[in-house]
Amino acid sequence: MSGAAEPSPEGEAEGRRLVLDIGGTKIAAGVCTPGQPSVRHRATRPTRPRRGGAAVVETALELAREVARKAGGPLAGVAAASAGVIDRATGTVASATDLMPGWAGTALGPALAEALGVPAFVLNDVHAHALGEMRFGAGAGLRNALVAAVGTGIGGAIVAEGKVLFGPRDLAGHVGHVGHRLGEGFACSCGRDGHIEPVASGTGVVRLYRSRGGSPDVNDGAELRRLADRGDVEARRAFSDAGAALGEVLGSLANCLDPEAIVLSGSLSGVGEYWWAPLRAGYRRQAMDPVCGVPLVRGMLGGDAPLLGALAYAAEFQEEECTR
Repeated sequence: MSGAAEPSPEGEAEGRRLVLDIGGTKIAAGVCTPGQPSVRHRATRPTRPRRGGAAVVETALELAREVARKAGGPLAGVAAASAGVIDRATGTVASATDLMPGWAGTALGPALAEALGVPAFVLNDVHAHALGEMRFGAGAGLRNALVAAVGTGIGGAIVAEGKVLFGPRDLAGHVGHVGHRLGEGFACSCGRDGHIEPVASGTGVVRLYRSRGGSPDVNDGAELRRLADRGDVEARRAFSDAGAALGEVLGSLANCLDPEAIVLSGSLSGVGEYWWAPLRAGYRRQAMDPVCGVPLVRGMLGGDAPLLGALAYAAEFQEEECTR
């Protein structure tokens, strides 16, 4: 991409922030203005997480500098949504699964602040995803919701009375690490066995398909989806069983949380009715009558959700600090 700066629109607020989303597959970046649900000066790069945490940070910094050059003008700060359990007080990755080897212990916030010379705010990517959808997307106007992001892994976030619940260890909402019988015998990225993520995430549904004798040449969820879209019986069965299992997990969680809606996002939310119909049926099997009718809706913001959520988090954090 060209390093030439695009002219900033006249009157653009001084509160512009550079926003980042660091996931297991790609790193996305852009520039946002608080209160305006749009991302400008976009750029992406593959994460290639197997290189280790230091290499991922360097890629993120290179991308951030590129976007800052394109945007031109001053930035008020940087807000990052990142895979892993994030210590929000320090901006450090407190722990991470095997999907991001070497990511645990990474001082992401300090690295971003030093490189860009502005304050840095960091939170978990699915917590950010939830904030984005609740402030600007499918959950706008709701006070209580469960958000599940089903992509490379499965993440989640709980929104209660308009606020994301982080928990004392910033761990709240890990939907992918709820047990389900379909996951028995499959090792989870967290080191446990029998969780829903290793069979119902984008990578998990491929593992499920291959464990049943499916083609070993199918390496990712996109390839499996193309097979399913062409009517491949085993591919569709894998998606159907994964969707049904995830639906049962969501139904059980609804019994505990009593949400107004459940928002599903991530790559699998774009799969057809051969995933959605079993998911809804699985939900109804487990949900108690009072929550059986809770709508399961697809997120509206796609890949912008964590970027806009990170923006909202930084703005709301600073607002809270000012009122103390």
